Amino acid sequence: MANKEALRALQGRLAERLQEVRSLEHVSGWLAVECAGQALLFPLAEAGEIFQPGALLEVPHTEPWFLGVANLRGSLTGVIDLAGVLGLRERLPAAVRDQAHVVAFNPSLDINVALLVDRLAGLRHPEQMQAVASADATAPAFAGGCWRDGAGRLWQEIRLSMLPREERFLRIVAAR
Repeated sequence: MANKEALRALQGRLAERLQEVRSLEHVSGWLAVECAGQALLFPLAEAGEIFQPGALLEVPHTEPWFLGVANLRGSLTGVIDLAGVLGLRERLPAAVRDQAHVVAFNPSLDINVALLVDRLAGLRHPEQMQAVASADATAPAFAGGCWRDGAGRLWQEIRLSMLPREERFLRIVAAR
């Protein structure tokens, strides 16, 4: 019970900080998340509200990473396992889903999609990170810069606004 309350408190604090940061003009930063052990950064300007996974209505004949549809604040939203669509895992383990969070896209992007992430890791600001040159010329368009934090951990930026342009992301119907 205490763990659930602590998670809710963390989620509330993150949501408040996201709102505070968004209200400041010209402030850049990221929402840091983890998926299948990978450290990822979502630009604050593109990330939306954070939710608990909750009840999902499964959609038949879809890819395993398309988890279903949820009612998020009165809006019908497709929920995608980010690690699954990125090819980091085939199926979402139940133990991971119980601890996961859903991050909606910013309403300004006009995309009714939310991403299930394994863990929230707080907020990151550019002054906390050091840009790392990427040697991968074949990186997809949604892959932003690579960053290293003070502890030496590498973080990959994911441009949420570019993710829906990827063919794999758009093809939710499973091959028969």
